[in-house]
Amino acid sequence: MRALLPTLLLLTAPLHAPAQDWPQFRGPNSDATVPFENLPRTWSKSEHIAWHITLPGKGWSSPVLSGGRLYLTTAVSAGKDQDAAGPRSLRALCLDPDTGKTLWDTEVFQESAQSPQIHTKNSHASPTPIAADGRLYVHFAHEGTACLDLNGKKIWEQRSLTYPPVHGGGASPVLVDGLLIFPCDGSAGPFLAALKAKNGTVAWRTPRDSTATRKFSFCTPAVIPWEGKTQIISPYSDAIAAYDPSNGKELWRVRYTGYSVIAQPAFGNGLIYFTTSYDAPVTYAVRPGGSGDVTGTHVAWTQDKNSPNTPTPILRGTELYQVADNGIATCLDAKTGEIHWKERTGRTTSASPLLAGDTLYILDEYGTTTLLQASPTFKKLGENKLEGERTLATPTPAPGALYLRTETGLYRINA
Repeated sequence: MRALLPTLLLLTAPLHAPAQDWPQFRGPNSDATVPFENLPRTWSKSEHIAWHITLPGKGWSSPVLSGGRLYLTTAVSAGKDQDAAGPRSLRALCLDPDTGKTLWDTEVFQESAQSPQIHTKNSHASPTPIAADGRLYVHFAHEGTACLDLNGKKIWEQRSLTYPPVHGGGASPVLVDGLLIFPCDGSAGPFLAALKAKNGTVAWRTPRDSTATRKFSFCTPAVIPWEGKTQIISPYSDAIAAYDPSNGKELWRVRYTGYSVIAQPAFGNGLIYFTTSYDAPVTYAVRPGGSGDVTGTHVAWTQDKNSPNTPTPILRGTELYQVADNGIATCLDAKTGEIHWKERTGRTTSASPLLAGDTLYILDEYGTTTLLQASPTFKKLGENKLEGERTLATPTPAPGALYLRTETGLYRINA
């Protein structure tokens, strides 16, 4: 318990959600730490599967769980080939979590004709929605953002924040102090934006201070408390910066070399942990605070061995766990960056891991979930396979269950 106290005291700002909910990307605290007990530990295609359904279209957003309902987004092509070029219907779905039955299916937007080709590891519906305060906020990157009521009726939409995307969209929004905040980091003119959650109007947009050659990134921001105030921590190409959520003012920045940044930062022990993504990912630990460029004073340590491009690291007390895209997992000392262990746990991996108690759940792109002991000493606890389809979406936990999205469908796995 003593090892957990620094993290418990310094969690990112949570959504005010009931204990049974998982209302946004990586949970109520955006730290992928599962508050539920009795998560499934063993399964296969023939064991512990409560239901499996085929979803319309294709999307890599994670389902969110709120008020006894599952919500997710998808993009439906007019033809059978969901990867083919052409217009798509960008949709939000509500499912019964006990049966998988579709309760409603709402078209949010028609994708614009000039939408560019996406990356093979992306989709036209990759950002995870947010369910909060009786509303569902859905984000389709450069295509727009909308708010629905929980019966699927659109309350507002915002499509004015246009920018030239590269490989499509990927960053999920965060909700803080009545603002929906997300990056718009395209090929030119990258910026961070905030919408008023009540009506969708633009509260502010802050240009990135970026001289990067490749300006596009896809990183979900983190929300942290610091010195009695809230900061938005948002990495982008060649820099990470903190912003005041009330007005979008940049507070400080640390520069590095990296682009197409994806993994969400973690926070604890008085440090922010993040990775720099392509071309040579490095894990950084930086101290928040200061003003302006603090690169020379606020970097606590760096580690360039087996850092991820895509999966988000998990902080547990004074250990930092990360999984590189090639399937090699590493446990680092969160205070020094020293490597406790590194082991291959799977094949190519894009989904972010989950932490349930002292167990790490790591899903690779082939449907295999590896369970590890969260400890400075490596111990593999099990391996569960649902092979046959790609699996890039981060799983969604629930009390006694796990929801796992594949390229065409969704599984509910029971304990």
